[in-house]
Amino acid sequence: MENVSISEIIELAIRTEKLGFSYYNELAQKFRKNEEIHILFNNLADNEAKHAAKFTKLKESLDQSQLENWEEASEYMRAYVESAFFMGANKAVPHMQNISDSTAALGLAIAFEKETLLYFYGMADAVAQDKNRHIVDEIIKEEKSHIVLLSALKEKLSKAR
Repeated sequence: MENVSISEIIELAIRTEKLGFSYYNELAQKFRKNEEIHILFNNLADNEAKHAAKFTKLKESLDQSQLENWEEASEYMRAYVESAFFMGANKAVPHMQNISDSTAALGLAIAFEKETLLYFYGMADAVAQDKNRHIVDEIIKEEKSHIVLLSALKEKLSKAR
């Protein structure tokens, strides 16, 4: 399998964050009549844009000579990106376009965040010894908080029905 560079991995992370921005922006518009969900999706879109900016700075500052076990990390990251979630027929964006129920939208957003989190865990392993590891760790922490927020709101809506 052909290795990918850390720059390519970070570029994929940037694209993932941009996809998340578009995804949450569209969901915010779709659910603009539900103020609580509209605000949540707008905030998540803003967070995704901030993450993309952080990854852009990380990409510019990485010293690839410091990376350990890059061949193994590279293979994992390539396999993950080629998975059905990002490249296959079950991608999140096509499903989002058909969602009209807020609980289903929250469930799909949780799935998107979980898949993104797995990607970032792999990325964190790849940059484990780098001085910029804290950037990836911070984004992982924020992605976890997104899952908590989305799950809490989904549970609240489920109980209200």
